[in-house]
Amino acid sequence: MRVVVVGGTGNVGTSVVSALVADQNVTSVVGLARRLPDWRPSKTTWHAVDVTTRDLAPYFAEADAVVHLAWLFQPTHDPVTTWRANILGSSRVFEAVAGQGVPVLVYASSVGAYSSGPKDRPVGEDWPTDGWPGAAYGREKAYVERLLDVFERDHPATRVVRLRPGFIFKRESATEQRRLFGGPLVPQRLARPGLIPFVPDTPGLRFQAVHGDDVGEAYRLAVTRPASGAFNIAADPVIDPPALAELLGARLVPVSGWALRSAAAVAWHLRLIPASPGLVDLVLRMPIMDVTRARDELGWRPRHTALDALRELLEGLRTSAGMDTPPLSPETGGPARPGEVRAGAGTWP
Repeated sequence: MRVVVVGGTGNVGTSVVSALVADQNVTSVVGLARRLPDWRPSKTTWHAVDVTTRDLAPYFAEADAVVHLAWLFQPTHDPVTTWRANILGSSRVFEAVAGQGVPVLVYASSVGAYSSGPKDRPVGEDWPTDGWPGAAYGREKAYVERLLDVFERDHPATRVVRLRPGFIFKRESATEQRRLFGGPLVPQRLARPGLIPFVPDTPGLRFQAVHGDDVGEAYRLAVTRPASGAFNIAADPVIDPPALAELLGARLVPVSGWALRSAAAVAWHLRLIPASPGLVDLVLRMPIMDVTRARDELGWRPRHTALDALRELLEGLRTSAGMDTPPLSPETGGPARPGEVRAGAGTWP
């Protein structure tokens, strides 16, 4: 089996490639990324490809499956750029899959594609995927879901799988996630328990997480098993403010959603953090997902708890963990993060 992974060098991509090359039924992996990595897993050939401009047909020719992971989170201050990469780039990937007759397409959707939903009960994959319009991430994930609806209608011979994971953490992704969501001014030593004084006890601050390696396994199963449709991917337990406070050795302080969003808005407009205030709204509104379908139809079971994944992220922050790929390398941005500072929080270095 020849599998093409579009966006194989980031947090999710490295886990997906690792899972695929460990499968004896996968004979080769073609990794596409904007920048070539130094990481060289077995069975894998890398190509520097920008999905918004490059002809993808030569890379998809004779592929047995395409896994589409490529996504830009930044620059949040330039939504035209993320729209071009995420929407137009995804559209070009889907067109190339159709043009080359690739029999399997696996797409990286997200809990962020879901419309606002309950926090006190889990929802299935039939929950509406209209996103949260105030956050570019939610809008764009929801829009790609509509592109896939059209693709499935027009190309019924292609098996399409959409994975909708919660927050994905692993030790090696720590530096990248600090850079994308915390920015250049966040000291990584704050990840040590006891140094963060409080956790906001905000209504709606409940979310699901999953370890990157478990997500990689979910993608491997989606590629190699005859499943189709959408699958929620998350581990137990649901993470809430008391769980965060215990993990960080911090105290709980009541903070309204309005106050939390306002603080994020001020910091974002001053370019102190790259995460937009719309992401706060998105997190407070996203539903809790039911993962029964992934367990029953994919046979997927996480080996790590959600708290295990979060602990690994914190450990990775303290130790500046990463991998030899441009998105995950601690060297991206340079010592003292001058590349990040020059670019400004909320832009892509």
